[in-house]
Amino acid sequence: MSYIDGFVIPVPTDKKEAYRDMAAKAASVFTEYGATRIVECWGDDLPEGKITDFKGAVKAEEGENVVFSWIVWPSKTVRDEANKKIMEDPRMKMSDDMPFDGKRLIYGGFEILLDSGA
Repeated sequence: MSYIDGFVIPVPTDKKEAYRDMAAKAASVFTEYGATRIVECWGDDLPEGKITDFKGAVKAEEGENVVFSWIVWPSKTVRDEANKKIMEDPRMKMSDDMPFDGKRLIYGGFEILLDSGA
């Protein structure tokens, strides 16, 4: 069964296109190593929660929006093997001009519980 990596990322609104460009380059690398789908979503309707919400989860600041994204892998094994290679791939080296603050990125791996499209 597929395995999902999920991400929630604060991105300055004026860096939307830079983020899109970076994500497109990264997506080609992830696909090369076995990912079957990469989805990047720009926050559009992010209601303020009473206890928590997307912006609060990543401590989004004034002038920042939230990106919600996921990568679909054929299995956790494929993902784990790919991540080792991705971390060593020079194309994935972090630069000083990243279009987001990686310290506030939330990520994790998920087993699929329900997939109505499968």
